[in-house]
Amino acid sequence: MDWLGRKPASSTMFVSFGSEYFLTKEDTEEIAYALELSNVNFIWVLRFPKGREISTREALPPGFLERIGERGRIVEGWALQGRILGHLSTSGFVSHWEWNSIMESLSLGVLIIAMPMQLDQPVNARLMVEIGAAVEVERDDDGKLHWEEMAEVVRGAVGGEIGEKLKRM
Repeated sequence: MDWLGRKPASSTMFVSFGSEYFLTKEDTEEIAYALELSNVNFIWVLRFPKGREISTREALPPGFLERIGERGRIVEGWALQGRILGHLSTSGFVSHWEWNSIMESLSLGVLIIAMPMQLDQPVNARLMVEIGAAVEVERDDDGKLHWEEMAEVVRGAVGGEIGEKLKRM
């Protein structure tokens, strides 16, 4: 929270995919490259399945932590989602879109970037996009994320056209 408190208002993206979904190595790398390319501040909660012995440094692309420097924070395991989303420095939330995250984001007035993963999440995301309350980072026909598209969406949500459009909703 101290780090977040040193960031300008509405300058930071919160990235978290809940407690029951674990990113693949490929998705982790695509998200890392997207956050790096976006050039925005971020807090990213990374979780790994129980019993899977892997370090954050090992999970991320080589040199990622050094390249992002003070612009990003990686939190392993669990974070105070409500406090982060409610902080004045937080601009948006990249999430898998389970219903509780949607309700929390809407109630706190945080921009929504949906990256649905499973179960009801794609339906939740489509609903929020259709009513104009969110933007979705879409996967290709093979289900893959692409860092270029995600970086563009994240950059547009923090101080760009996407963010301005969603704020008007």
